[in-house]
Amino acid sequence: MTDLNNADTDYSPISCASYDVFEIAILHRACLHLTWVEDNVLHDQIVTPLDIETANHQEFLIVQMSTGQTLRLRLDRIRKARPA
Repeated sequence: MTDLNNADTDYSPISCASYDVFEIAILHRACLHLTWVEDNVLHDQIVTPLDIETANHQEFLIVQMSTGQTLRLRLDRIRKARPA
């Protein structure tokens, strides 16, 4: 699994509504079209959300890419999430 967890700890909690979108997608194994920022690069991909986890006072969405690669995305770096 690739961990996209930058060393900085400036995590900002996300809204409950956004969190609900991720939880529902996980429960239904529904693909999401996500836009997120990592290392000043904007990513735009369709992913399958697998789980949400918390570590070091930060929350992460575990996703599977179409290539089969698993990523760990920090929730506050996700800019857009919509059904795919």
